[in-house]
Amino acid sequence: GKNLVDIILTNNGYKVVNLGIKQPITNILAAAEEHRADVIGMSGLLVKSTVVMRENLAEMSRQGLRIPVMLGGAALTRAYVEGDCRASYDCGRLAYARDAFDGLDLMAKVVSDGFDAHVEERARKQAARPARRRKPAPPAAAPPADPDWARRRRAELGQGIEVPAPPFWGPRVIDRVAPKALTAFLNERMLFQFHWGYRKEGRSLKQYMAWARKELRPKLKRLIDTVVEDRILAPQACYGYWKAAAEGDAVILFAEDGVRELARFELPRAVDGERTCIADYLRDVADGPEGRDVMAMQVVTVGQRASDVAREWFADDRYQDYVFLHGLGVEMAEALAEYVHKRIRAELDIAGDDARDREALFRQGYRGSRYSFGYPACPRLEDQTQLLALLGAERIGVGLSEEFQLHPEQSTSAIVLHHPAARYFSV
Repeated sequence: GKNLVDIILTNNGYKVVNLGIKQPITNILAAAEEHRADVIGMSGLLVKSTVVMRENLAEMSRQGLRIPVMLGGAALTRAYVEGDCRASYDCGRLAYARDAFDGLDLMAKVVSDGFDAHVEERARKQAARPARRRKPAPPAAAPPADPDWARRRRAELGQGIEVPAPPFWGPRVIDRVAPKALTAFLNERMLFQFHWGYRKEGRSLKQYMAWARKELRPKLKRLIDTVVEDRILAPQACYGYWKAAAEGDAVILFAEDGVRELARFELPRAVDGERTCIADYLRDVADGPEGRDVMAMQVVTVGQRASDVAREWFADDRYQDYVFLHGLGVEMAEALAEYVHKRIRAELDIAGDDARDREALFRQGYRGSRYSFGYPACPRLEDQTQLLALLGAERIGVGLSEEFQLHPEQSTSAIVLHHPAARYFSV
């Protein structure tokens, strides 16, 4: 993330003022003025970040600022930056950086006074593209579905789908998972290409992965040996099962009696197509206590020590070690989420639908879906408060910041549905 940008730019002679995460625009602009910054960079990991970026740019426009801006991060696309974000920044001096190396190229353009020319060239290319019919802009919030229509849709989707029986109700703790046991669930392509920064360099994906298995897997094995020996990673999880039902666009969780309400998640509905909502994949509340569905939830973490050691290595100028460890921590947290989800599918007796190929599993090659908060179908980060409380996440040291971000940093949470039709979707 931001630290990788810091490392690459600093090692190439630039002075970087790294403010860290969750900084309000007032802090960013105060630092830019204090240090006479030539460029402001902002990174967005979650969908919510993209909205904040546009608000920041609008505030910069209100103050009449013209400082060049670089935007990047997992939640952004070039089209969004060069369209919506640029429209929010009156001077238009804004560019998209796909990764830290794009940021380095853009900094070279700033130094050579070529940044504005680059922005203008991108604008010309965008204007020269064949005109495509654009969908009308969706409303700020889609109206709730008609309850009768939602019930009919659920009934249709639920035809022939039996509700699996979980082995227990409520939460359980997985106290320790051996890091080496998670390597079978590790997305090596994400680790090598996107976290460690090894590009394909013109190779096909098949050629790249063959090269990576030969050249990068030994580095990965040595690092895993180190984190095991020094106990840097401490994988833990909480997961469990609750009786569930849907009411309108909301998902309700019940106690074991199927009557007492424990939590309610209000979820968005897509504005076009089939107007999909996560609630569609559960039985309707009108089916009564005897007709309740089942929903699983999980939260996983690799522990605080992973972040602490990474910061120590960064402070000691062990930049490559830092990048390798930080990337491994992120992907091991994702691997642990896959590991727990695999256990849930096995316990619900639906793991027989799993794809045999590991890469296919990373593309949802299994029955059901796992939805993490902060993404379009499940956007309300604050709903993690209910999830963590029901799971008893404090038992594995996981909590929420004031901005409803999980800590330790390398942790993830999710709700898990068993319905065969449940897939990721955008609203």
